[in-house]
Amino acid sequence: MLNTFDKELLNIIQTRLPIEPRPFARVAEWLNVDEATVLERLSWLKEHSYIRRLGAFFDSSCLGYVSTLAAVKVRVNCIEAVAEAINAYPGVTHNYEREGEYNLWFTLLTTNQAEQARTLAAISCLSGVDGLISLPATEKYKVSVEFNL
Repeated sequence: MLNTFDKELLNIIQTRLPIEPRPFARVAEWLNVDEATVLERLSWLKEHSYIRRLGAFFDSSCLGYVSTLAAVKVRVNCIEAVAEAINAYPGVTHNYEREGEYNLWFTLLTTNQAEQARTLAAISCLSGVDGLISLPATEKYKVSVEFNL
């Protein structure tokens, strides 16, 4: 179970983690503890799956990357193998199974359109794949989510 300190720590790191050389030292100041305590608790929270990932989010298009959401039609007996093969591509994120004809969905981030096209073509040729649709965003909306613990 989360204690009061853990909840305060999680509330801070969701939206107020400072950009500076030792951000966790600053968080420790705010929580009246030392940096080692903050790092130890974050490690524990990650080990116990309260935190899946701790990192920055960048506007990839401003950095020159292109992205797409892809829907793949995969034969049911091949889903695990296809998902594993897709996950091997370095720009793949958020790969998940869904109900419906197109039953495996993932996002792909690449350095340019040509790389994206090559990757999607290779994925569409995987054994067990019967179709692939690329659904690039036409508009982006940033929804900020903060869970007040």
